[in-house]
Amino acid sequence: MRDVEHTIDVTAETLYEAVAAALATLQQDSWVGEIAQGLNTISVLVQQPPIKHEVKMKDFLSWLRRKGGSPAEVSLRERVTRMLTRSQTVNPPV
Repeated sequence: MRDVEHTIDVTAETLYEAVAAALATLQQDSWVGEIAQGLNTISVLVQQPPIKHEVKMKDFLSWLRRKGGSPAEVSLRERVTRMLTRSQTVNPPV
């Protein structure tokens, strides 16, 4: 579906955790069709202080599948993957 915008309020510690939480929440609703990947953009608006981020799905998925990094980054990717695995939104890295 083109030109459809969904808005979800989530609480997250990081940008990519916010993306994953929103995707997981959307996927739980039967009225939401398949979430397009690739060049589609997800906008994240931080409420305090107000900040807006935009993340291309391909960049999010690339980060999610990346190996290595700091212990904190590896832990974050594992947590985000678990969030998405529960909702079956994307194929997590093997």
